[in-house]
This record gives sequence, structure tokens and C-alpha cells, in this order.
Amino acid sequence: MKQVALTEKQIQGVLAAQKDMAALDDKGADSPNMESDGKVVAELESVAKKAGFASYAEYDNVIDNISLVLAGFDPATKKYIGAEAVLKRQIAAVKADTKMPAKEKKQALDDMNAALKTPSPVIENKGNIDLVGKYYDKLVGALSESEDD
Repeated sequence: MKQVALTEKQIQGVLAAQKDMAALDDKGADSPNMESDGKVVAELESVAKKAGFASYAEYDNVIDNISLVLAGFDPATKKYIGAEAVLKRQIAAVKADTKMPAKEKKQALDDMNAALKTPSPVIENKGNIDLVGKYYDKLVGALSESEDD
């Protein structure tokens, strides 16, 4: 992933494109065979361009940059604390969860502890934190396909 300084226009473009991109994902646009399907690639390019991006690759890179920043936001406070701190809070929450089945809890803790060993890249463009924070609720709603379900 190439880190870029995000713009308000890019964030708004992502939000505008999300519904159409989600519909393409439902059609299998995120499958490994997607690149061989010229029609799907053309649709992805079209949606990205309609939202103001030069290409789907640019759109995808912006999504990656937004996701990198979002990973460091504490969902409870909606403040940026860093991805490692968020992960540590999630680990504590899972450990404290008395209703989670033991097998599921062990798997979740194993996964989160493994993620801790591979730290997220440092955010190079600190302005991205404020910009993503400004649109936090909209981005989480648009990018996380109802995690609360």
C-alpha cells in the first residue's frame, strides 16, 4: 500500500461510491478471478471514476489509507489512539467476556495476539487522522458492512 495524504474530496468520493462498490462486491468483484473478468473490472473502473477517482486502483489505495487510520480509532471514544492500543483494548474485552464460548475466545485471542506481533505501519500523513476523524461515523457505517449484526 502506498500511503497518501487524503483529501476531503477523496473521502466524499469513497462515501459516494460505497453503495455501488458494495453491490459489485456482492456480485463477486472481490473474488480472486475478478481481474480476469473484464466486465467486472470495467464496472469497478466506472464506479471509481464516477466518484471522482482517476482509476479503481486509486480508489482502492484511498480505501487502504482510510482503513489504516480507522484501525487506530477507539470505537467507544471515536478518538485516535493507535492500532496497537485498540487491539490491546479488544484483547482485554475478549478476556473479560464471560459469555463467549471458550473455543471461540481462544481463537479470537490467538488471532489478536498474532496481529499484535505484526504492527501496523506508522501513519505517514498525520493530517489523515483528523480528516478520517471528521468523517468517522460515516466511514465506519459505509465501510463496515454492519459489524454489529
